Amino acid sequence: MNVKEQLTAYAQRCESDMLERVADMEKRAQGMDIGTLFDAMRHSLTAGGKRIRPAMIYAFCAACGGTPEQADAAACAMEMTHTSSLIFDDLPAMDNDDMRRGKPSCHKAFGEATAILAGDALICAPFAVIAEDTALSAEQKVELVRILSVFEGTGGMVGGQQMDMQFETQETVTVDELETMCNGKTGALMAAACQMGCVCGGGSPEQLSAAKQYGYYVGLAFQIMDDILDVTSTAEVLGKPIGSDEQEGKKTFVTLLGLEAAKARAAKLTALAHEQLDCFTGTEFLHALTDALLVRVQ
Repeated sequence: MNVKEQLTAYAQRCESDMLERVADMEKRAQGMDIGTLFDAMRHSLTAGGKRIRPAMIYAFCAACGGTPEQADAAACAMEMTHTSSLIFDDLPAMDNDDMRRGKPSCHKAFGEATAILAGDALICAPFAVIAEDTALSAEQKVELVRILSVFEGTGGMVGGQQMDMQFETQETVTVDELETMCNGKTGALMAAACQMGCVCGGGSPEQLSAAKQYGYYVGLAFQIMDDILDVTSTAEVLGKPIGSDEQEGKKTFVTLLGLEAAKARAAKLTALAHEQLDCFTGTEFLHALTDALLVRVQ
C-alpha cells in the first residue's frame, strides 16, 4: 500500500474501534438520559481527519516488532485525547472556530455546555481504554498512561495551549518562544504517540528516545505547515476557516519568519525527523508519511 492507502487503513481501524468503545460506554450509562452527550462525542470523533497520531502509534509499534492488536487501545486513546483538545480549541473562549474538518464545531452543533462535557468525557475515556486492554502487559499499560497523562498536561498540550492564548496579548514573541509553545501544543501529542507505539511493540530505550525526538520534529514541522496553510490555502481545502490566525492576532511562523523562511524551516525539521528512524526496521510508511506532511506546503 502507498502512504495514503496505509493512512486510510489505520484511520478506518481506529475509527471503528473508537465507535465500538463509545457504544460500550453508552451501554454502561443505561438509565441516564444523556444520549445527546454521546451524539456530541460521535460528532467530533467521526468528523474526519487523517488520524495521523494513531497512525504513528500503529507504525512505531510495527517498527518495533509489534502487532496492530497491541496498538489498538493506545491508538484509540490518543485519538480520543486529540479530539477532546479540538473540541476545546474551537470554543469561543479559545480559537472561536465555527467549523472543524468541514463540519460545524461541536459547540455549534450541540451548544457550548454539551461540547465541554463531550470534551471532558473524551479526556477521561482513554485511561479506561488502556487499563482494560487485554493485549498488553500491566507494565506496558502503566507506561502508556504515564506518557499520555504527562504529554497532554501542563508540560505538554495544555501548557502549550495556555502559551498560545497568552501570545495573543503579548506585545512581542520570539521564534524560540513560538517553538516552545508549538512543542507543547502540537509536538507533545506527536511525541507521545510515537513513544506509545514503541511501548506497545516492546521497543528499546534507544528506540523510545528516537521516537520521541521524531515526534517533536514532525510536530513542529506540522504546526509550521498549518501556519502556512492558514494564509495560502482555502476553506474548502482545509475544511475550516482560513485567515483565523491573523484575525485573532496570533503570532505565527509566517508572521515572524516570512513565508519562504517558514517553508525552509519545515523542510529542515522534516530532514531531521527522517534521521531518527535509522534505529527501526520496516519504516517505509513512516518515511513516506514524513514526506507527505511536508508536501502540504509545496
